[in-house]
Amino acid sequence: MTRTRGANSVIKIGIIVKADARAGSRADEFEDWLKARKIAVIREESILPNRKHTDQRHAVAPPDLSCVFVLGGDGTFLSAVRWIGDQDIPILGVKFGKVGFLAGIVEDNLFDVAETILNGTYSTELRMRLLVTVMRKGRIRFSETVLNDIVINKGTLARLAQIKTYIDDHYLTTYRADGLIVSTPTGSTAYSLAAGGPVIHPAVPGIIMTPICPFTLTNRPLVVPEHVHIKLRLSKGASDIMLTFDGQAGLTIDEKDEITICKGSHPTRIITLPGRQYFDILKEKLRWSGSRV
Repeated sequence: MTRTRGANSVIKIGIIVKADARAGSRADEFEDWLKARKIAVIREESILPNRKHTDQRHAVAPPDLSCVFVLGGDGTFLSAVRWIGDQDIPILGVKFGKVGFLAGIVEDNLFDVAETILNGTYSTELRMRLLVTVMRKGRIRFSETVLNDIVINKGTLARLAQIKTYIDDHYLTTYRADGLIVSTPTGSTAYSLAAGGPVIHPAVPGIIMTPICPFTLTNRPLVVPEHVHIKLRLSKGASDIMLTFDGQAGLTIDEKDEITICKGSHPTRIITLPGRQYFDILKEKLRWSGSRV
């Protein structure tokens, strides 16, 4: 999708900044640069991941933001996506981390790209998110949307997790493994990739299920259609099991919990730039032949 904006139509910009001295210094420069152009700025520090769920709600971005710039790595980007929530606000990542699959540009290009976005035409693409709901005794314990993945992980001293898995209420299998990753195509280059999952182009409509160190070697990563509903339950006696959401929030779960996962109704809108192809980013980050690294 391509959007055209006049030079005077952008009035408020969001900036999410990694808790890092270099990123903070560049954010100071960028904020001054925007304000000199009469652009209002809403600046927030990256929300620190919290592996222990609390009832306290995290802050939400103002609905009138024209776009959000993220100065940091992929973790900061995921924090910003959580800040935006279900709102249709375009977002652009500026790489300050080590890998940065989600970053659209490097910091040296920040001001030139910002000028283009503020004054001209830019494109966006929609990235699927997953809606994850944890139910216990018929009540919702926790509900969250994720851009990358949810992960069920056993603790250090726990036995293998046994995860009963259903697709559209049809029993699939019981994974006996160190855990299970359910990811979007965007998240296919994150933890799922490290666990042996496939790389899926963001435009491919699917959901990836990747077991972590499965006891049964025939339990391989599985790609299912994006329209299915996945249901997960732990076997009786499960303990020391954690469910994490994009690495940003966590929840301890046991056999009393039922986890449902489906395609979310509010995708993330990512700003894209001319000449910046997904396959170029893939080659660069994974250091394949043909990359410019």
